[in-house]
Amino acid sequence: MFDALSHTLYHPSTIAHTAVELLDRVRATTPLVHCLTNSVVTGFTANALLAVGATPAMVDLPGEAGPFASVADAILINLGTPHAAHRDAMLEAVQVARTHGTPWVLDPVAVGILPIRTALADQLRGEHPTAIRGNASEIMALAGAGSGGRGTDATHSVADAQHAARTLAHSTGGVVAVSGPTDFITDGDRDIYLGNGHRFLTTITGGGCALGAVTAAFLAVHDTPLLAVTGAHMVYTIAAQRAADKAHGPGSFQVAFLDELATVTGDAIVAEAIIS
Repeated sequence: MFDALSHTLYHPSTIAHTAVELLDRVRATTPLVHCLTNSVVTGFTANALLAVGATPAMVDLPGEAGPFASVADAILINLGTPHAAHRDAMLEAVQVARTHGTPWVLDPVAVGILPIRTALADQLRGEHPTAIRGNASEIMALAGAGSGGRGTDATHSVADAQHAARTLAHSTGGVVAVSGPTDFITDGDRDIYLGNGHRFLTTITGGGCALGAVTAAFLAVHDTPLLAVTGAHMVYTIAAQRAADKAHGPGSFQVAFLDELATVTGDAIVAEAIIS
């Protein structure tokens, strides 16, 4: 049977306007995003959250991560540098998130070939993350459909990972986002493709990791995860392509990108979104 409400909610024009609404909410409410992320990207991740309008906190000590998770509006779990204490803090925060109904994002960085983080990712997958984001090889490895990529670089295409992403969404009950030249976002039943972005995001440290944090911020202000994850990716990638127009290379891009996250307008998002 044709679902008119669903058709309206997921029409490209509605999706774009919802992204604008969510960006306005983030800027107005400054959600507190608890980031248990890797040591390489903490500064850039915090700055990206501040630029988009959220409040970052990097509380990753066991014994502190749980209590802090109880007051956070959303949580990011990023497996880039999973030292032993860090792993304990992640599990502690996720348990509190589930108890409080707090949305949380899993970023399974470089899973597949590396055994410690892969085992941790499998454990966290069973805790039903609200959203999972990664590159094609990471998503396939987490779904049990591949062995991972080359470190943090994907060796598979977004198209290769679509079936695995849908399967993972069904098994976890969350939204899965696969980053690439065209981002693929699915809840297992509905698929959304976003064609914005720029290759400069792959030439700076933390381009994907910060996206996970921004995704958490958007989940904090909306109760439909598919639309929240899509909105975050849309704002992030449009800011990236606008920044690339002003940049001479990765260094100037990083500065311009933070500026664009802070200043991108609703009119620009609606006009420039590439959605199917």
